[in-house]
Amino acid sequence: MKKNILLSLLVFPLLLCAEEITSPDGNVLLKFHVDNGVLKYELYYKSRQVIRPSSLGLELINWPSLMDGFEFESAQKSSFDETWQPVWGENKTIHNHYNEMAVTIKQPALQRHIIIRFRVYDEGIGFRYELPRHNNLDNVIIKEEHTEFAMTADHTAYWIPGDYDTDEYEYTISRLSEIRHLEDKARTENASQSAIPAPSTQTSLLMKTDDGLYINIHEAALIDYSAMHLTLDDQRMVLKSILTPDSKGRKGFIRCPYSTPWRTVMVVDDARKMLASSLILNLNEPCKLEDTSWIHPVKYMGVWWEMMTGAATWNYADYQAIRLGETDYKKLKPTGKHAANNDNVRRYIDFASKHGFDQLLVEGWNQGWEDLWQKYHNFSFTESYPDFNVKELQAYANQKGIKLMMHHETSSSIINYERQLQDAYRFARDNGYDVIKSGYVGNIFPYGGHHYDQWMNNHYLYCVTEAAKYHLMINAHEAVRPTGLCRTYPNLIGNESARGTEFQAMSGCEPKHVCILPFTRLQGGPMDYTPGILEADISKVNPDNPAHMKATICNQLALYVTMYSPLQMAADVPESYERYADAFQFIKDVAIDWDESHYLEAEPAEYITVARKAKGTDEWFVGCVAGEQPHNSDITLSFLDKNRKYTATIYCDGKDANCLTRNASYDIRTTTVTHKSRLRLKAVAGGGYAIRITPN
Repeated sequence: MKKNILLSLLVFPLLLCAEEITSPDGNVLLKFHVDNGVLKYELYYKSRQVIRPSSLGLELINWPSLMDGFEFESAQKSSFDETWQPVWGENKTIHNHYNEMAVTIKQPALQRHIIIRFRVYDEGIGFRYELPRHNNLDNVIIKEEHTEFAMTADHTAYWIPGDYDTDEYEYTISRLSEIRHLEDKARTENASQSAIPAPSTQTSLLMKTDDGLYINIHEAALIDYSAMHLTLDDQRMVLKSILTPDSKGRKGFIRCPYSTPWRTVMVVDDARKMLASSLILNLNEPCKLEDTSWIHPVKYMGVWWEMMTGAATWNYADYQAIRLGETDYKKLKPTGKHAANNDNVRRYIDFASKHGFDQLLVEGWNQGWEDLWQKYHNFSFTESYPDFNVKELQAYANQKGIKLMMHHETSSSIINYERQLQDAYRFARDNGYDVIKSGYVGNIFPYGGHHYDQWMNNHYLYCVTEAAKYHLMINAHEAVRPTGLCRTYPNLIGNESARGTEFQAMSGCEPKHVCILPFTRLQGGPMDYTPGILEADISKVNPDNPAHMKATICNQLALYVTMYSPLQMAADVPESYERYADAFQFIKDVAIDWDESHYLEAEPAEYITVARKAKGTDEWFVGCVAGEQPHNSDITLSFLDKNRKYTATIYCDGKDANCLTRNASYDIRTTTVTHKSRLRLKAVAGGGYAIRITPN
């Protein structure tokens, strides 16, 4: 009896600091406690443990760390429920409903405290560290963040290798325990790479448990902080945060009071719920732009694919040493293959205008491509090549009812870009541009660091906020992967930040890739994936390029629906669209902004089927993509108005379609449908189907 009383007295202080909170629907349970001075949390979904007790903490360089010596002080709980309207998006309105618990914990020995704020949604959680200012906690230099995610078993993971500079990798599917042995093979060559020691992965990391739960680890609202990656203790199956370092290994400089980005864990038992989630968007702050009337979705073509295939060049003259402001380009010998020339651009303008596109991207218009790598003065963003007349071409485009889209490749020479930024944005605005595609190919120059460190993340956001002052929208390539900031700054209309269609002109993309991206990369925001390549045989664009796309034409059409983005490109050359004019019609017709989205079927790496209602209309579009195996769809159209009949135009893989040998085999048919209609359609491996549904 005395032993029991003593045990109760020993346990009772621990129970005092144990707190828990559930999601609004009661399915998600978050527990928090202090274990011998260490902060711990754990997560459950429908009574099933998802995350075992996992520690939290920040290791500091210039102050005693926030790792241990903690005691529970208090917990404040509240609920929040709102519906908000995005400037653009998958749905006209977004529901933001969560229960919150803000836990204050103290370090008595250091006379300071911090807050861990948890928000619990029906499909997961977000939590962050909040650091008040103390005499011994200010101007903090972070050595590492030690946030753990302890898995319950050796789950199946859909991952790309950990890297501080690129995420342009194919996804590997394996058990967590296999990552260590597969990581070298998964790491393919790129222009800038900094491998994180194995085993490591990047976020957003998707996992599936043997009993059918889908788990996603990512972050939200990445502002003034280094991007988070994950290392793996594959003996204990514990994932741990690892932040991107600067050139000297430091992980961040913060001024208190300060709140870190949110760490997110999504968990669902139906893959469609993950695709439909707005958890990461909801964890970001509301829009900070007072006037958003100038922000709009864009469907565009580009003087681009011919360069990606090697048929044409970005540079006006051969590669050579040049000095901006001194080199007389009129005296240089042209390559004869420079694509951004007046005649070729006019040809593209005529084609894009004829087929109803909004804009035309032109890459390689500006001086500097002959000598672009690792220089203080490598590009001009206001001076064009001799064969590209900015004012005349923009005027010609305007006469045809479209605009030109600006391109800023920086080759990661950040000082050069920021030095010219105001002039570049002013030049773009004054010459009628309203979208800028920026690029960050190559290592960060001149002071090193990485694409995803704090300084670079601040640079990307600085470009977005400065662009807003000029009413410019930004589409950043090779930048840090999105974390929902497009809610706060909706002029961030697109990002690449993953392996995109451009690789189809080189080593290719495996069919499963587009069946994984919506579960991972797209959780943080839309991707400028640049779909619409209808000619799979790349040698028909460039006879010297033997590459071959691993996708059918109908797969490419479906991507406009399955890969959400308010910025959608028809990436192929005009000749390919003329060759497949009937299939091209879907690209011309498909909407890019939506009132409703319904995920009908989904399984990571295998298939995704989604139906979307076009913004402000009664038109619907359906898209389905298949992975490495064929997929047989059996869908009902119950999302349609019960009192109307519709005409469905169906673009589907032909009977002999094959993503390697018969990419251009497809059928187009029309049929009358209602909300009771049931469609049975087959997508071949690497194939798909696309449907336009219009009211009668």
